[in-house]
Amino acid sequence: MPLSRRLFLTALAASTAQAGRWTHFRGNSPGAVPDNPRLPDTWSTTKNVAWKTPIPGKGWSSPIVWDDQIFLNTAISSTGDEQPPGGFYAGGESLPIPTHEYTWSVYSIDFANGKTRWATAIHRGIPKAPRHRKNTYASETPATDGERIYAHIGDLGTYCLDMNGKILWSKLWPGVETRYGYGTASSPIVHEGRLYIQNDNEQQSYLLALDKLTGKEIWRVDRDEPTTWATPYVWRNQKRTEIVTSGRNKVRSYDLDGKLLWEIRGMSGISLPTPFSVGELLYVASGFHVTPPRPVYAVRPGASGDITPA
Repeated sequence: MPLSRRLFLTALAASTAQAGRWTHFRGNSPGAVPDNPRLPDTWSTTKNVAWKTPIPGKGWSSPIVWDDQIFLNTAISSTGDEQPPGGFYAGGESLPIPTHEYTWSVYSIDFANGKTRWATAIHRGIPKAPRHRKNTYASETPATDGERIYAHIGDLGTYCLDMNGKILWSKLWPGVETRYGYGTASSPIVHEGRLYIQNDNEQQSYLLALDKLTGKEIWRVDRDEPTTWATPYVWRNQKRTEIVTSGRNKVRSYDLDGKLLWEIRGMSGISLPTPFSVGELLYVASGFHVTPPRPVYAVRPGASGDITPA
């Protein structure tokens, strides 16, 4: 039997319910975290829990919210998944490519009571690539614009669904080799009429813009980057709108046509954090790594060229 995880709605939902929208990975709030005096300080499996519901399969996909619906991705193994181990793993912990079938699904959960409204299977098949034993085959968080849901699995495909779970379009991607066979995790971002996807791997990394209505490719920029797992960030500042990407080699910013605006060298060996902004400053961090350097940079609007500090 496939393992299941549980989706918990805690008292923090009160503040989310007022806003009604948490549309992509890390949400919509400045600084990428919500700030509300009604947020709880503590919780358990029962304390400050409004409801909980089982979700079949396994996936590190974060839930997103649009009004009264919660959406998330999951990957359901036909033979059941092992429980992820605890502790820190520095390397050599990838699992071989499975030989059995998985079902990738998008779930819609009722915000008020936790009941499943619908579940759409977007793909069935054998995974194309290995993964870290603490990763999953559904670690990417979906995105929504309130009219459609965009589910992206980095080494599988991108799927657009309507708010009732009907698949409107899909694009399949080839399996990619990732660093140490750790798998994928970068989530899609929807902005105005486009869907932005960052896929950094050991073969050919790229940043991609798709038409959100049709899935048609608008532009693609190849990137001189090895595997990273960061999600791109749409930075709206007083001068322009930029697509900012973290990478092991460099942090790079692009305009809405894919033209490189600026870059910073000197990140850590495993750059995971998604950039974010507060006020008029952009912040980019290197994330956890066992060896330095682990820089954190703050960038002002209007930067150009190589802005690595001397």
